[in-house]
Amino acid sequence: MKVHKATVAAAAALALSLTAAGCGDDNKDDTGSGGKKITVGIKFDQPGIGLKTPDGKYTGFDVDVATYVAKQLGHKAGDIQWKEAKSADRETLLQRGDVDFIAASYSITPTRSEKVDFAGPYLLAHQDVLLRADDDTIKQPADLNDKKLCSVTGSTSAQNVKTKIAPNAQLQQYGGYSECLTGLENKVVDALTTDDSILAGYAAQSQFKGKFKLGGFKMSNENYGIGVQKGSALKAQINTALEKMVSDGSWDAAVKKNFGPANYHNEPAPKIGVVVSS
Repeated sequence: MKVHKATVAAAAALALSLTAAGCGDDNKDDTGSGGKKITVGIKFDQPGIGLKTPDGKYTGFDVDVATYVAKQLGHKAGDIQWKEAKSADRETLLQRGDVDFIAASYSITPTRSEKVDFAGPYLLAHQDVLLRADDDTIKQPADLNDKKLCSVTGSTSAQNVKTKIAPNAQLQQYGGYSECLTGLENKVVDALTTDDSILAGYAAQSQFKGKFKLGGFKMSNENYGIGVQKGSALKAQINTALEKMVSDGSWDAAVKKNFGPANYHNEPAPKIGVVVSS
């Protein structure tokens, strides 16, 4: 009887070890890095900022910043699991713990700072408009009144225009900037508004060259921050990583790589912890 019990115990132990081994295989990094996974929220539809390409790769300034930060936190590029972070979903993703941090053209605002914490800022952009190249009716922000203006649900740009710049603009809010771009190209809307960095990325795409132009309006200051859960220790760690990125030249290299083709005149790297008011 004792031998039988020992045999059963041994079999149980073997089964547990096999189960554990199976679980380990499920969590193994399929890229071969073998490191600890980290989930990062980015935009999937913003050329030059955060874009998921048809072949499944991820490109853009935010992607490069997030990859650098993740490396400083101890993660290889292959350890990163990219998750789409649409403008209206960003606070929810962080609050639910669906992502470790978000780098998705995420402007630091008092309202958002009540719900999440921000590291940075790591880029100072300005709100602008994208127009059709042959449009000569919108020469200043006030000309947006009575025009069909497109932006993305949940973005600060849409509300900024409506409350401060052109209260009579006919605001159309879509789920993504690519939808606005299609509307602009097809003359369903007259202008697309968001940050100049994002607009420059669109204008630089080969299929759109010559079709659009930037208005050149600096209608606001947009301080891009990296969002983390409220009270997270990651904020300080990410700030340290961003400071290193600027000091070792990686920040300048990422700007040139992602915005250079659009002849985008970026502001110098902002000082960490200093938010420039509009």
